[in-house]
Amino acid sequence: MVLCSQSCLLLLAVVVLAFNISSLQAAWGNGKEIKSATFLSPMFVSGPGSVGNRFFYNIDFPRGHIALKSFNAEVIDEEGNPVPLHEIYLHHWLVVRYYQRGNAKITEANHKQKFRESDILWVWNAGICQDTDLRQYFGLGSETRRTVTHVPDPYGLEIGNPAEIPAGYQERWLLNVHSIDTRGVEDKQGCTECRCDLYNITVDEYGRALRPGYEGGISCCYDKTQCKLRQGVQGARRSLYMRYTVKWVVWDSSIIPVKIFILDATDNGKRIDGSTGKGLENGCQVEYDVQSCSATGQAVDGCIDVKRTSLTMPISGYLIYGVAHQHAGGLGSALYREDGRVLCTSLPIYGEGKEAANEAGYIVGMSTCYPEPGSVKIAGGEKLVVESNYSSHQKRTGVMGFFYILVAEQPPKHMPFLLAPVHIQENLKLSTDTWLIAAFLGLAITIAVAAHLWVSRKREDLYEPIMG
Repeated sequence: MVLCSQSCLLLLAVVVLAFNISSLQAAWGNGKEIKSATFLSPMFVSGPGSVGNRFFYNIDFPRGHIALKSFNAEVIDEEGNPVPLHEIYLHHWLVVRYYQRGNAKITEANHKQKFRESDILWVWNAGICQDTDLRQYFGLGSETRRTVTHVPDPYGLEIGNPAEIPAGYQERWLLNVHSIDTRGVEDKQGCTECRCDLYNITVDEYGRALRPGYEGGISCCYDKTQCKLRQGVQGARRSLYMRYTVKWVVWDSSIIPVKIFILDATDNGKRIDGSTGKGLENGCQVEYDVQSCSATGQAVDGCIDVKRTSLTMPISGYLIYGVAHQHAGGLGSALYREDGRVLCTSLPIYGEGKEAANEAGYIVGMSTCYPEPGSVKIAGGEKLVVESNYSSHQKRTGVMGFFYILVAEQPPKHMPFLLAPVHIQENLKLSTDTWLIAAFLGLAITIAVAAHLWVSRKREDLYEPIMG
């Protein structure tokens, strides 16, 4: 009887372990194979002080009805070596989805080039800025090498659904790379902040006069502009590429689709019908300036510039992922509910050396948020507060304060009853499944040990004490 009890309890431990592993596999996609491919953009050439803002259409990209799991990118040279930010500053890269008419021929363009409206149908993210602003699927800047972009299971970004692609069109992807070559420049920070005086710019790329008071930003560092070099500097032009790695799984009904929202701390909430441009009267400004605290009379200890706005979420759903985008000088961003409860905080990682991914003085990564699946719900119509903080010890131009979030409109379909919160950290080496299985194995061992101790005590109770 004792042996039977011990065996039964050990069997129970094994059953608990097996049940949770099988539940885990059912809930997280039955061990779907994550596929991965690495591609190169078309070549772009850069010289000291030069700016490139290139738009590559129909880039290499996975095809078919799939769920995207991550997108990571970096600038490399002809030999495949990562190029550090103090040589080539990556202002931003963006990946945009679109449908292209079957017989249209488009490979590269700039903002000035016009297409037949019927040749391209843009497929934007879920919002919430006006018209074409911040409508990319993926996009980062200097922080690209150390910012996690993984979409956790059982979620994915659904693309390539044949039912959604209009007849006569094909799904395609655009890559925009905005780089600034700071080799030999007079003022590296000023060049990366696109200060107009360093570029000798008074009109934007469309020939329109800059608005009064505009001292720096993307309107002064467009394609083929030149930042001021130190006297006598000469340097070789170099060929560069954007190397990007995409991970995905084949789509099926067990995957829960997510929507991409990009929230801007400069968004004033206004939407002017028919307006496609940025203006002080129209929604997302995309960039802003930070005034020096010495100029504003702030105390030294309070030299923090805070940009905050309240935005309305258009749909209900569950927060799956969050990360901010900031420039050098950034101190971090946060996303709050209207009552002040924190939904996500994203902090910058600053480099400390010279090598790529650790360049001193640059933001080389941003921390991310991965709430427990299904645990953080946002209601449709709910007000969210976006806050972006910068050091104001010195004036900065053209800074940004975005917050990327992924939202699923439904919770996970099946959750193992012992499933714990999963948080993916920057240097995570083991997969989520590995950690969970290890946790369940530990639980089974704990039950087995407890069973053994219980049986041992019972066995002791069966013996009568020896009487003297």
